[in-house]
Amino acid sequence: MKSIRASMMMAASLAVTFAALAAPAALAQDGPYPSRPIRMVVGFAPGGGTDVVARLIAPSLAEKLGQSVVVENRAGASGIVGAGMVAKSPPDGYTLMMGVVSLNTVIPSLFKNLPYDPVHDFVPISLVASVPHFVVVHPSLPVHSLKELIDYAKRNPGTLSFPSAGSGTTPHLAGEMFKSMAGVDLLHVPYKSTGQSMPDLLGGTHRVAFDTYPTVASYVRSGKLRALAVTGAQRLADFPDLPTVAEAGLPGYRMSTWYGVFAPKGMPAAIVERLHGDIVRTIQAPEVRNKLVEIGVDGTMTRTPADFAELVRSDTERYARVVKEANIKVE
Repeated sequence: MKSIRASMMMAASLAVTFAALAAPAALAQDGPYPSRPIRMVVGFAPGGGTDVVARLIAPSLAEKLGQSVVVENRAGASGIVGAGMVAKSPPDGYTLMMGVVSLNTVIPSLFKNLPYDPVHDFVPISLVASVPHFVVVHPSLPVHSLKELIDYAKRNPGTLSFPSAGSGTTPHLAGEMFKSMAGVDLLHVPYKSTGQSMPDLLGGTHRVAFDTYPTVASYVRSGKLRALAVTGAQRLADFPDLPTVAEAGLPGYRMSTWYGVFAPKGMPAAIVERLHGDIVRTIQAPEVRNKLVEIGVDGTMTRTPADFAELVRSDTERYARVVKEANIKVE
């Protein structure tokens, strides 16, 4: 019996030893991170601001990581479809998400039964950029200032519609804030992406919008849209005569859209640190920074993962108050 028991103990000991030796070998099969292409999920169709920023940084980030960074569009439900997929992906650094303020801080106040926890199911890696919005109108609308727009909307309640990339996105929230603070009645029409809504705006189906600078600036310059105000706290250097919404008659109005990279919860700290460092170097590279400036994006506001997480938390609380006070509902 002693001999049998000793043999069993030796076999068990050998099994543990072999398992311990095999585990590092299994982990090392992929080699040092990253050892294969990385996908960056965008929860919206191509053409919108989130997609534009993701595709702008992907090539340079790929060079720094030594692996391809493939932008993958998973549009649907104001970004919720893509976010849900990322939340359920392995936290190995090979599935990332280009997040946006609407998806990561506004949606939680508008949808109570999300298929993921918007706070605890994601790891903030790095803030990438921030942009203001424009209040724009179609040239067929006979208004040339924010005050004239408000007066027109009050004289013609319910006749003006504004599009957005989906319920809960920042163009939607910006419009709802405008409605509440100006006391006007506008109809919100959600699309799956700004890329889909833009043809209808340019065609005059909708005659007012509250979209981001990168999305509408070129149309403003070409005369296809008329800008009335910028929604940020300051005027823009390349549109110095364009007032802020607060200057133009709605004190306290402020809206901007930030973009940042997130990963599924549980990602190792070493990978978070590697990705954060390479993303910062990417957006600080002159060729990338110049492209960001060209489309009106401020890429100078990088933050550590901890600071970015605090921004997500504070904005979630701020927009929850806005949603409640403006009684914003999703269609």
